[in-house]
Amino acid sequence: MAVVTGTLSVNAAFLREIKEDNRRLHELWDETERLLASSPQEPSPRQVAEALGTLRDQLALHFSLEEAYGYFEDALDVAPRLSERAEELRSQHGALFLELCGIVERAEQWLYHETARDVLPAISRRYRRFLHALKEHETRETAMIMEALNDDVGVGD
Repeated sequence: MAVVTGTLSVNAAFLREIKEDNRRLHELWDETERLLASSPQEPSPRQVAEALGTLRDQLALHFSLEEAYGYFEDALDVAPRLSERAEELRSQHGALFLELCGIVERAEQWLYHETARDVLPAISRRYRRFLHALKEHETRETAMIMEALNDDVGVGD
């Protein structure tokens, strides 16, 4: 079922899928952050590699959904002035994904004893930097979409 608001049509099934994907992505990044945080017991290399690998897979799905289903395009049809910002945000997907893949690779090297045993602090620092960039990216995407929707329904008047 599509709901039409002004000139922007929103597919309800797609929105449910995006909402579920978003919820799962946030759960995974929080779980991974907790796992990598300083605690009385250090996580095992397997736990770290699996958590990061699961997050990587979810992030790939998340970016694919945004790009494949016109998450940006519909909003930009309503507010073409946002196209530059949308393209900038979309272009960040590859860099963010590659950064997470690098972190996963480092964790897998630790798991398979291909790196120093004390690599967890470096993985944790790199993950925190990545997560900060990802959260900032997601916040900017949400703000842009909301701005386009507000323009469409006239809330910004």
